Formats: sequence, C-alpha cells, structure tokens
Amino acid sequence: MRCDIAKMARVTFDEDRCKGCRLCVSVCPKKIVMMDEDKLNLKGFHPANVKEMDKCIGCAFCATICPDCVITVEK
Repeated sequence: MRCDIAKMARVTFDEDRCKGCRLCVSVCPKKIVMMDEDKLNLKGFHPANVKEMDKCIGCAFCATICPDCVITVEK
C-alpha cells in the first residue's frame, strides 16, 4: 500500500428527503455544496449536492448541521 495516495472523501445525499434549507451550503469550507437547480426531489425542493467531489476534505460539517440527517460523509 502506498502512503502518498490520499483517500478522497465521498459525500452522499438522500436527495428525496432534502428540504432545501441550505444549511449545508452555508457551512462548507470549500464552497462545493450547492443546491441542484436542475432537479426537484419528491417533496418539490431543489436538493443539495456536491459538484466537485474531488475537492471535498471530509470535514462532515454539512452532515453535522443537516437537521434531517440526509447527508453521509465517508473517508
């Protein structure tokens, strides 16, 4: 196993449970969490999503602040 290869964090959203509150967007230090304006979920909201996953540092601020626990962060 090589030590010099950094493992990328991965963030997933249960998009159909997202209510579009944007709290996750407000706390992302890399500014990569955004609302998907091209999609509506089952509740009629634009769900949050990460557009540039390779920039995610895995801090989990988004998952911590989400009131509906729709975000999972894996390192």
